[in-house]
Amino acid sequence: MRQEIAVLMAAGLGSRMRPLTEKIPKPLVTVNGKVLIETMIEGLLQRGVRRIYVVVGYKKDMFGYLQGKYSQVTLVENKDYQVKNNISSIYAVCEYLGDADCFICESDILVKNPDIFRASLSHSCYYAKMVKGYSSDWIFETRGNRIVHIQKGGTDLYNMTGIAFLTQRDSKVLKEKIQSLYNCPGTENLFWDEVMDQILDQIEVRINKVSKDALIEIDTVEELVALDASYEEWLCKNDESKVRATICEQRN
Repeated sequence: MRQEIAVLMAAGLGSRMRPLTEKIPKPLVTVNGKVLIETMIEGLLQRGVRRIYVVVGYKKDMFGYLQGKYSQVTLVENKDYQVKNNISSIYAVCEYLGDADCFICESDILVKNPDIFRASLSHSCYYAKMVKGYSSDWIFETRGNRIVHIQKGGTDLYNMTGIAFLTQRDSKVLKEKIQSLYNCPGTENLFWDEVMDQILDQIEVRINKVSKDALIEIDTVEELVALDASYEEWLCKNDESKVRATICEQRN
């Protein structure tokens, strides 16, 4: 197998999961005894990924233990995470892109089935799940199995799951595009996937299909409680929580 690295984006505020994320960054939230980011790390290590760069920002010091637990992990600070969108997390690791095939992953995803990392990947791809009906999430328009457009919102289309894979060549194209855009006015709000959309005419990116339960995205406290009931009591004790009333009323 060709050498592979991974980038895990873990710099964000996790605002939609407050008040929990006022105490702990979202990727370090535990779900049924498993730390979210560790489910991603361990899946990548099972594949044989040799280096994992975790991009940190919010509450960065809390991630320090990962370097002691996993020798393959290196923390990289995103100093712009409060003023720029997640294009800044990819910019922070640009020096490592283009040297090897590369996974780019969100780090607040619960990996339920690590076997998804066993796939033989010869082309750049996004791990994607089919969603019937309208989805307001990030979606892919395709021609055959090739992605031709990335945007938010669409009907009966494949949706993002939080994992992408780029060949060495294609990760270099992404690197060069991000570096050329980064300091241009108006680009501070860009998601890195929007940069990918701009280079789809230069690289071939395919769909890698996964089942809907292989990867679970947790966006809200309500979704967290639905997966791990132990958080229900904690929430009901936090008077400042805006979701406390909803959760506790449903229980009663």
